[in-house]
Amino acid sequence: MFSKELYWFSWPVVKTYVGTMLKMDVKLHEKMPEGPKIIAANHPSTTDPFFVASIAHCQVFILISDLLFQVPVLGTYLRHSGHIPVKTGEGAVAIQSALDYLAAGKSIVIFPEGDLSPAEGRFHQAHTGVARLALMSGAPVIPVGIHLAFERIHSIRSTVKGRVEYGRWYLNGPYNMTVGRPLRFQGDVEDRGYVRRVAGSVMHHIIEMARQSEQRLRPGPAPINTLPAAR
Repeated sequence: MFSKELYWFSWPVVKTYVGTMLKMDVKLHEKMPEGPKIIAANHPSTTDPFFVASIAHCQVFILISDLLFQVPVLGTYLRHSGHIPVKTGEGAVAIQSALDYLAAGKSIVIFPEGDLSPAEGRFHQAHTGVARLALMSGAPVIPVGIHLAFERIHSIRSTVKGRVEYGRWYLNGPYNMTVGRPLRFQGDVEDRGYVRRVAGSVMHHIIEMARQSEQRLRPGPAPINTLPAAR
């Protein structure tokens, strides 16, 4: 209950910030479906989770690195809002928490790359968590591609629990998102090869959406896909 109350308190704050500080350009290929869904996006900046959540028009629960839960004030907000910490080596716990939300009719946000995207519009391979969630829950995956003005990113150094970290904070400027059509997957979650292919398919849809976002921000020839080759 408290997470819902905190959401309704914080949502207008995020929407106001997005509306005043960002030049948000969002294109939807199709209206997001009602009910539980898995919103999957690339991750060029540390601030992406909040901006992606702002377009959902419903309460969403975000899978976020456990490190951010250790940041004073922000960590308290994330915990009380019900977001899902992702700890190194404990991915199964985060996946189960996300499955519980989906089973309860809630929606989640996940960044399949598992970390900030490489600099200047490149991409990591997707981890398999997004595929496992889709196959185990039956919920649709909504691919979201983000492109922003990389020269406006601020690299901010911080120390959390004695560990030095650098965040990429995007505080103002153009921020384009393209929301793709829902993707639905069925199959054996124990088939590792198939699970990797599903994750790869989701990532390629995200990349295509990001390219469309880039084309609206910087018209011209589309760059070559820079996703690393599969290992």
